[in-house]
Amino acid sequence: MNYSHIFNVKHFFLSIMAFFDIKNVRLSGIAACVPAGVNDNRQTNLLSEDELKKYIQTTGVECKHWVEHDGSVCTSDLCVKAAARLLDELRWEKEDIEVLVFVCQTPDYKMPATACIIQDRLGLPTSCMAFDVNLGCSGFMYGLNIISNILSTGNVRKGLLLVGNTQSYYASPEDKSYYLIAGDAGSAIGLEYNVENASTIQLNLKTMGAGKDFLIVPDGGYRNPVSPDSFIMREYEDGIRRTNLHLHMNGLEVFSFAISNVPKAFKELFSYFGINPSESDYLLLHQANKFMCEKIRKKLGCTEEQTPYNIQKFGNTSGTSVPLLMVTNLRGVL
Repeated sequence: MNYSHIFNVKHFFLSIMAFFDIKNVRLSGIAACVPAGVNDNRQTNLLSEDELKKYIQTTGVECKHWVEHDGSVCTSDLCVKAAARLLDELRWEKEDIEVLVFVCQTPDYKMPATACIIQDRLGLPTSCMAFDVNLGCSGFMYGLNIISNILSTGNVRKGLLLVGNTQSYYASPEDKSYYLIAGDAGSAIGLEYNVENASTIQLNLKTMGAGKDFLIVPDGGYRNPVSPDSFIMREYEDGIRRTNLHLHMNGLEVFSFAISNVPKAFKELFSYFGINPSESDYLLLHQANKFMCEKIRKKLGCTEEQTPYNIQKFGNTSGTSVPLLMVTNLRGVL
């Protein structure tokens, strides 16, 4: 399933304490791709009927799209499909792409960088710089910052930002805290240097690494290499069993972090750049879960009409959630 959209943007504001005000860069289009397979929460046996009804009301997630867990479709495949469609709709020549940034936490291999593989698959020139960025939910904002700053110099003219994850691979089928919310998706964003463009990209970026244990895959890296112990399924609480190769999420801590820090970061952004949120067309929030997003929306004083959602169909698609939201909900508007 593919979605794409080409649009002009006067201003858009995304916040997750470094401030950036990037000029001379046009965001020319976005395409997104999700797997054909649908994982329907309404068919789960992890929750009772009453628990499931409450869960869907709280998180908003009815279903999500998942890849088959056989290696036949990786994040790169979703992003390549999105990129190919975007290039076609923008009518961009492949030889004009000079930078490719791939933001992902589910790469094809530990090495080489998946961006290099994608450069070859898309038929981009060898003069195109390409590299990976290992980020999840904040990936779109950070990737946008990286590639926009590169383009704003005018040394390169056109670039592709690819953001995606197939995080269902990390979801334990016996973990009600994560299995029911994780969605797979890939996206491609086309940007170009344009001194005549009136658009500005304004961001407030932060890092709080102290909370690493609240959202982590403990084993499989070089700190904790894979061992026989990595495959042992352990029970953490009722309805949550997982191995150390699955993602471990402390939902309460993640919620507390988001409610405490995200509105504050937005308000810092608004204050620094003199933005009145009530005058903004849209508040595009990372689709973490609807209850959390609604808390943030209300703290910012934004309306329901300003704040679109697609989490009911796609779940939490990590860094892809905002570009996917722009494509599915705002196509023909932006």
